[in-house]
Parts: sequence; C-alpha cells; structure tokens
Amino acid sequence: MREGQLEMARAVADAIEKNTVLVAEAGTGTGKTFAYLVPALLSGGKVIISTGTKTLQDQLFDRDIRVVREALKVPVTVALLKGRANYVCHYYVARAQHEGRFPTRDDARYLPIIANFAKNSATGDKSDLPAVPENAAIWSYVTSTRENCLGSDCGYYAKCFVMEARKQALAAEVVVVNHHLFFADVVLRDEGVSELLPAANTIIFDEAHQLPETASLFFGQTISTSQLIELARDTRIEAVASAKDFAALPEAAHALDKAARDLRLAFREETGRFPFQALARNREFEPALATVCAQLDTLVATLETQAGRSEGLEKCRERGQLLAAGVRRWRDHNDPEVVRWLEIFNHALHLNATPLSIAEVFQAQINDHARSWIFTSATLSVGGDFSHYRAQMGLTDAVTHSWESPFDYSANALLYVPKGMPEPNTPDYTKAVVAAALPAIEASGGRAFMLFTSLRAMREGCELLKDAFAQRRLEYPLMMQGEGSRTELLERFRRIGNAVLVGSQSFWEGVDVRGEALSLVVIDKLPFASPDDPLLAARIERINRDGRNAFVEFQLPQAVITLKQGAGRLIRDETDRGVLMICDPRLFSKGYGRRILRSLPSMKGTREVAEVIAFFERE
Repeated sequence: MREGQLEMARAVADAIEKNTVLVAEAGTGTGKTFAYLVPALLSGGKVIISTGTKTLQDQLFDRDIRVVREALKVPVTVALLKGRANYVCHYYVARAQHEGRFPTRDDARYLPIIANFAKNSATGDKSDLPAVPENAAIWSYVTSTRENCLGSDCGYYAKCFVMEARKQALAAEVVVVNHHLFFADVVLRDEGVSELLPAANTIIFDEAHQLPETASLFFGQTISTSQLIELARDTRIEAVASAKDFAALPEAAHALDKAARDLRLAFREETGRFPFQALARNREFEPALATVCAQLDTLVATLETQAGRSEGLEKCRERGQLLAAGVRRWRDHNDPEVVRWLEIFNHALHLNATPLSIAEVFQAQINDHARSWIFTSATLSVGGDFSHYRAQMGLTDAVTHSWESPFDYSANALLYVPKGMPEPNTPDYTKAVVAAALPAIEASGGRAFMLFTSLRAMREGCELLKDAFAQRRLEYPLMMQGEGSRTELLERFRRIGNAVLVGSQSFWEGVDVRGEALSLVVIDKLPFASPDDPLLAARIERINRDGRNAFVEFQLPQAVITLKQGAGRLIRDETDRGVLMICDPRLFSKGYGRRILRSLPSMKGTREVAEVIAFFERE
C-alpha cells in the first residue's frame, strides 16, 4: 500500500474525467506506471501511452498492461505501435536479396536470417529477432522510411507489417507508442499528410521530462548526409532493376554520394554541435554544400526522365525533390525564432533548424481537441516548482502534483560531497574526481556507477581508474559506455556483482539496477549543459535579451532535473542501500547549491570519507 500511488491514480482519474491537463511528478518507487494504468484502463475511452524509449514501450506492452488488465478483469484491447524503421519490409528484403551487395560480410550473413523472419513472423518487429544486432547496417536495406515506402502501390501491401500494426492500433482501446513516433504523427497531421495515431480521449506521456528536447527536433527540420547517401544508394539499386540502359542515372547517384561524403569531410572535428555562425570560419563548408545542392538537382532532373519506368524510381524522384527543397530552406533560413546549427557524427553530418520554443505550437495541440493530457516522470520540478517545465511545454493551465519517493532515504542512503575539490573548470578536475572516488569505490567493493557529464571526461576517468586499479591491485571489473549496447553492459554489470561502470549521458536515466550490484553512484559535476551548445546559447541569449535571468530560469532548472535523474539510479527498491557521491564543490560554494540540494531526496549528508567507509562497514 503506497499513499502516493493511490493519490496519483485519483489525480489521473480526475484529469481523464474532466478532460484536463495534469503534470504529475512521482519519485522512484511510487509506482507511477500502475497509478496511471489503472484509471486509464477503467476509463472506457481510447488511450495513447507514449514512453521515452522502445525498451519501456516493450515493458509496458509485454508486462505492465497485462498485469493490470488481468487484475482489473477488464477486456481492454491493446496495441503496440513503433516507427516504421522497426518493422521488416517485404519489398526491401526482396530487393536486397536480388541486389546482393552489402558493406560487410556480416550483412550478407544476416540477410537470409531476416528473410526467414519476414516469412514467419507475426509482427515483423526487429526487436523479436535478437540474432541480428540492432545496430547492424543491414537493417537500413530491409526496412522502409516514410520517404521511400511505396504505399498502396507496393506489391507486398496486403501483408505489410507496418500497415498491420497501424490497423491494430486503430482498432485497439489502448495504444503504446514512443515520443518520437507521437511527434512524428503530430507533424504529419499538421502538414495534412496523414494521421498515424488515431484520435484519442486520453494521452499519457511517461518519462515526460524528455519531451521538450524530442518535440523541438520534430517541430524543426533536419537534413542529413545519411539521407542523401541512402537516396543515392536506392537510386543505383532501382536503376539496375528498371533502367539498366540509362547510364546517366547511376552516374548522377554516384556524384551525389561523393558530394554528401565530402560535405562531412569538410569538418576535421570528430563529433560535436556547432552554431551556424561558426561555419564562417570553415572555408570548405559553403563550396561543399553548393556541390551537394548542384548534384542533388542533377539527380532529380535525371530521375524525372526515368521515373515513369518503376514505382521505386518515382519514389526516389519524390525524395530527391523533398531533400533539395529542405537543403535550400536550411540555407536561406532567417527566422529569428529558429536556430540553425550543425551536428557532426563520426560518419554523418546533420543540418538542423530548431525552434527556440515549442510552447506555442504544443499548446495549440492541446487546445485543438477536448481530451485529457497526463505528463508524468520522476523528475519534472525543481523543489516542487513546475514553472520551468510548464513554460517549456506551454502548459499554462495544467494541474501539478508531486509525490516523494516512499523509500526511506534517510535510513538507507548517504549523500557524500568530498572536501577540497578544485573548481570544475580546472584542467586536473577529472583526476581529482577519480582520486576522491577511489576510497569510496574500495569501501563499496566496486558495485559502482561513475557518471560523467561529458564523453571526454568519461574516457579520461576510465583510463585513470584503470591505472589506479592496477597500482592498488584492485580486481574490480571495469566497464565503459560504448563497449557494448547499454542492455549488454547492464546485464554484465548485474551478473558480475562487483563491477565499476563508467558512463556518460546514456546511463544518467532509464537504467534500473536493483539490489547489491549497485551501491555507489559517483557524479563528477553538476550537469549544466555546455554554454557552447548552439541551441542552449540561442535560448540563453533570447531570455537575457528579454530582460530575464537565463541562468535562474533555464540553465539551473535543467541541471537540477538531469541531476535528479542521475541520482535516481542509486535506490531502486525499498531494500536498496547506497551512497550518492557528488564531487562538485559548487553545492556549497555557490548560493544556488542549497536549492539543488533541496531538490534531491532527503538523505543524510556528509563531507567525510570516513563516514562513507563506516556506512559500507555497517552494510
């Protein structure tokens, strides 16, 4: 029996009954999933539940909803709907088999496994095929996108997995989606193209703290070199199938492929996010982008002469036109409410145009139709104040509630902020973090997460730990984010029982390790987003230009919400015990530190490592 869970269920039921907006923060252990599922399944209306990740989607569909449905004895129909890239496409499997050329031998080996799966699977959901890694390149050859799907003209349309999943979603009373799919549908609906998700009486967002960033990307625009390279690849394949006698087509496709790759190579940087203004310093970028535009126009013009020969070539022509228009729109953008910026990955470059605020456009979605909207997460407020989140999402009339975790933090957890730490911007800060953390790691016998705010610090911290473990002859297995999938790393971490896992952003949220395998969480510094980030810099400038305080209004609340997510990894069950170590001296040297501390679960604090050692000795 948890009072907070019952109160939350009543608040959700009230919002559903009155068609109002509810923002509900529920600390770890409240049981928020059941708290919204029970009133949702009893409501009798159509419910869409949107989660942060596909993993959570599967957990809701496969486990949580079934448990609640059986307990309530309600005959509610439920459907799981994912983005089309998650479903095998019969047309593209057949095309890949015919083409038979792939980047790696592994891809060629995986194709018959996928083809067999497509023949026998009821869903076509690639998560049901663990024999092929989720990040294998072959998936892009055997799945469709909104741009390259042949639709009702496809010869396999009658047995299309995507269409079947949509059909089931239309008929079901409860549909489980993820945030990306939800906003993709909102954008399509605004463009009048289609309505992916059926109209619903209630929409529930779990892990709702992720929405501002996800929505910003979808209400903006992104053109990537990957899209251009895939268009070139698909054009070459379709040309072989339907226009063998027209050599100009594969030549134009090859020229676009090269131009897109050269655009990425215009940047020597490994990875990063850069504002549009920074491009003035790069003399190679503008000529490379002009070449992309020219080659894209050439390919589209060439496709126009051949598009009538097959549906596949017609689709390539349509995609080319959309991409050409998108690149031009990005180049010519001058809306002061939209930020142009670049994101560079190892093998790709994204041209982004993102709105500074999504509040108005999202508020329009809410006002568009009388229905209830529920936003829930463990981290939505700063010390019980929801004004930052409400302002971001345009939720001016929302009812807000906050329930603390029912876990006994004061008895089972200790907050340790070490003395004598240097300022976080000093060169040797990561070295100081590792040195301060080592006695705590030894006291806990490994069983630790070390969470860093940047990938660079994570890699440096891991190397320093490796050296320190060797010098001290500590035999704790050391694992680092990126050495395998997050799921694989977590399974190994749980199984080993005394490992130390070094992570960055991926491990700050959505990670659940219960029991003794995780007893120490070390956070290197307060997770303020880098002021160099082009989106953040533009938002700070706008808030300050309006005469407001961007640090108090935006940067500090964002950091608190992220820190609460990281801290939430420690206590996941009522029997869990552990130490949360935050190395940042600003918790005590700055005035805002007290506000941050008040936002964390109420646990005993210490600045002495001896108390940490004593805590683990008592354990």
